[in-house]
Amino acid sequence: MPSAIRITPTLLLALASSTALADGDLMTRSTLTGDWGGLRHQLEEDGIRFTGDYSGETAYNAHGGLHRSARYSQNLKLGVQFDLSKLYGLDNGGKVQLTINDRRGNSASEDLVGNRLPIQENFGGLYTRLTELSYERTLFTPALNVKLGYMAMGNDLGGLDSGILCNFMNAGFCGHPLNMSGGSGWTNYPNAHLGVRVKYDLSPSWQLRVAAFNVDPESNGNSSRAWHLGPKHTTGTVVPVELVYKLQGELPGEYKLGYYYDSSDVKRIGSDEEVSGRGGHYLLVDQAVWNDQGLPGRSLHAFGQYSASSKAASPFTKWYGAGVVLYKPFAGRAKDTVALGYGRAVPNPRSRDVLEDAAFDAGQQFPDIDSAEQLVELSYGYQATPWLNLRPDVQYIIEPGAFSGKDIDNALVVGLQVKATF
Repeated sequence: MPSAIRITPTLLLALASSTALADGDLMTRSTLTGDWGGLRHQLEEDGIRFTGDYSGETAYNAHGGLHRSARYSQNLKLGVQFDLSKLYGLDNGGKVQLTINDRRGNSASEDLVGNRLPIQENFGGLYTRLTELSYERTLFTPALNVKLGYMAMGNDLGGLDSGILCNFMNAGFCGHPLNMSGGSGWTNYPNAHLGVRVKYDLSPSWQLRVAAFNVDPESNGNSSRAWHLGPKHTTGTVVPVELVYKLQGELPGEYKLGYYYDSSDVKRIGSDEEVSGRGGHYLLVDQAVWNDQGLPGRSLHAFGQYSASSKAASPFTKWYGAGVVLYKPFAGRAKDTVALGYGRAVPNPRSRDVLEDAAFDAGQQFPDIDSAEQLVELSYGYQATPWLNLRPDVQYIIEPGAFSGKDIDNALVVGLQVKATF
């Protein structure tokens, strides 16, 4: 594959300028590139829908950590969806989704702070890859939806459907709890695997989700496997089961209770013995707690996360997260948000014992560090246009060396996330 174009704010402005005169007002249209002179709308009516977005995240370590400097990372996503019912006049023909991702940049966590939870949620796997090639349709009844193919697990499972968690820049919040992927075959986006996902509506409020995905650790983060749908070395199957409850009414809410099991055999931490199978469970909550009766659209949501994974094989056994998001903080800013969150990532005591033993064998003193890495994050989402969001962000990271066994000062990181929809 040829090298991807580096998308920067300057290039975004150039793209916008090139289409501004041809396709309406740049500040009010829903996407950066507009309707392509009516072609985009016509294609969608015919069953072909194009999507694309860019996210760029710059983080500067202002205090503590390892080094005083800044790092930038980006993700470019392009997709096309084919509605087979519209294209071929079929009754319930289903949809085919194709998605490609390209990632570039450097990690503030690795280079500047030394912590476990990625400060930039879009860092990782710095190459162009196929992220999804799937087929989805209802089956037998409108209540049953099935998707199968090559896809990322987190598209439908492990996160909150409301998107509340991606009002943050740190990957500890945005997406699914990271100890899922730390201790099983569950993979982080944009890593994808062959699998099948089933959703069944038990009632208007309750839904059951079940999936099965191939586990192939050698393909994760491997650029030589970027366009290979088939596994290189299958170790097992990971099966997540999720019960979803969506509360309707003036104060809506979303509740998810999940369990997952990976049949792979892996080494027990601190031992040469193997563990046959590993699993975990999680609880996710997004609940509206206040609506402003005098200003429609202004509301306060509280969220909570709890996840526990295998003590035998996961270096990251528990994650706790909680916070609030205020939507429409000002009368004239209908799409803006203010988000405040706290998270706590707990290392496995077995992993800590391994680090202590290694330090003892090397004749070094093991530092007196806390039992968890903690994160406090504050962000403001400024919706500059319908297609452009700017998010100034502050993160305070407590005990950055909790997972590495290093004595690292608490870090204060300031950043900016830029998101644009093409």
